[in-house]
Amino acid sequence: MDELRAESWEQLHGLLYEESWQEDIRRHRSTWAFRGRSDAGEDLRTSLIRLGGDAAQLEGHLLRAFRKYAQRSAVPTDSQWNWLALGQHHGLPTRLLDWTFSPYVALHFVTSRPEALERDGVVWCVDYSRAHELAPEQLRAELEAAGAGVFDAEMLDRAVGGLRELEAIGGEPFAFFLEPPALDDRIVNQYALFSCVSRATVTLDAWLEEHPELVRRIVVPAELKWEVRDKLDQANVTERVLFPGLDGLSRWLTRYYSPRA
Repeated sequence: MDELRAESWEQLHGLLYEESWQEDIRRHRSTWAFRGRSDAGEDLRTSLIRLGGDAAQLEGHLLRAFRKYAQRSAVPTDSQWNWLALGQHHGLPTRLLDWTFSPYVALHFVTSRPEALERDGVVWCVDYSRAHELAPEQLRAELEAAGAGVFDAEMLDRAVGGLRELEAIGGEPFAFFLEPPALDDRIVNQYALFSCVSRATVTLDAWLEEHPELVRRIVVPAELKWEVRDKLDQANVTERVLFPGLDGLSRWLTRYYSPRA
């Protein structure tokens, strides 16, 4: 996969918005999903895999218990995909990974931890449109019928049902992107979406190694992080916006007034 190192704020913007022009509609509409991490050495293992043990077996237990104890009104419809998205959003170990449509939101997560500002960070970029071209025909047909770029819970219910049916689809593993419902202001403001691999035990890293043309990594050097962070603050891309409420406000103020070592 391509790994590019941004040497300036201006170059970083160029890399993040590269290939956003869509000639057929004559608009800048990127098909890249972004994931920002404060440590460039971090991989793309899911929280479910990091938990250890048999990921496929644990997933069923976790999701069943989560659905049992959570409030029924917590999701708009009783779809396994909505419950999975809700669990991921609230810290449940799942096969999903957090992504965003916004490169600025990704940069926030590259620079949000003061203790990591002296280490290189990274923005992972995956072309979800081209990734979906590798999905089984039944999923591709659902996207085409909806005229959509990414899946939602209703589309996945129609195309494959739930996780058990997804795992049963034959052939090689595949990856796709799911846009969650507007569960709360946080998920809306972060312009969130999730990646999902068809098998719980397969990491997105491993899948992308087989398809390097779909991914690139933009390294944000430690020496550039402070400039990025200060300019994001001026652009109001902060915890106060991305984590609405007093907790987000406190996190923003704590970071904003932390002295630079």
